[in-house]
Amino acid sequence: MAVHRVEVAVQGPWSLATSRAFWEGFTPSALPERTGEALEATFLVEGEWRRASVSVTQHGATAVLSLSGAGDLDRAATQVCRFLSLDVDGRAWPDVGLRDPVIGLAQSSLPGLRPCGFYSPYEAAAWSVLAQRIRMSQAAALKASLLRDGVFIPPAELRGADLDLPGRKAEYLRAVAEAALDGVLDGPRLRALKPAAAVLEVQQVKGLGPFAAELVVLRGANAPDAVPHNEARLSDEVAERYGRPLAEVSEEWRPYRTWASVHLRVLRERRLAGVPAGAQAEAVPG
Repeated sequence: MAVHRVEVAVQGPWSLATSRAFWEGFTPSALPERTGEALEATFLVEGEWRRASVSVTQHGATAVLSLSGAGDLDRAATQVCRFLSLDVDGRAWPDVGLRDPVIGLAQSSLPGLRPCGFYSPYEAAAWSVLAQRIRMSQAAALKASLLRDGVFIPPAELRGADLDLPGRKAEYLRAVAEAALDGVLDGPRLRALKPAAAVLEVQQVKGLGPFAAELVVLRGANAPDAVPHNEARLSDEVAERYGRPLAEVSEEWRPYRTWASVHLRVLRERRLAGVPAGAQAEAVPG
């Protein structure tokens, strides 16, 4: 199968190695640790829901995407740039660390990290349903049961599937599938909206409450500048480090409030694990 090569000029700091380590530790993505320098992934292309594979390498400030698959590979490349945060102008990101020493510490210990999200808002929404009221390891096992040849089940197939899942998860997953097919969970559309408006729209999908809707927008559509208001661990970390409310502290993080929130969450996980604040970990928990 022919390989479609796309070169992307990444604006601002970026390290493929740091970002890949972050994603390999991001439980919902279930990306296995790999040898070599490339980040490799296989996913469903939004809208047409066909498989595509990508191998991402870094050459200085350029990301090289080598794509293959039966679908629209230009669309697939755009999606890759979104879920790897390569489409964000990060040239002013270092300024946030200069304004806020806590974020500056995170930037220095996670050099070049760009938060990697879900392949699509559809998969983020499905994960939110699967993870409700159960442990992450259990949710990961449920997700694994819904993979088809290594990728998550397409929405049309999920809508008609006979699902043996606890509680109302099957009902909610069918609602997620319908929303994906109707374009409600379209990544480019959600990114084009203001984050608060996008969150409200996602909440109209049955089974997706405020926490889930924020996950879909901030990590599914990978919106770079929004504050998660329903993430208790982030609020606790802000209280621990700043002694002030998240809404007040996060004003200094514009226009990268999501990025700063992710960095702060990583600092929290490292602190709780006993990792020295200035150390660079080989793998970064998501």
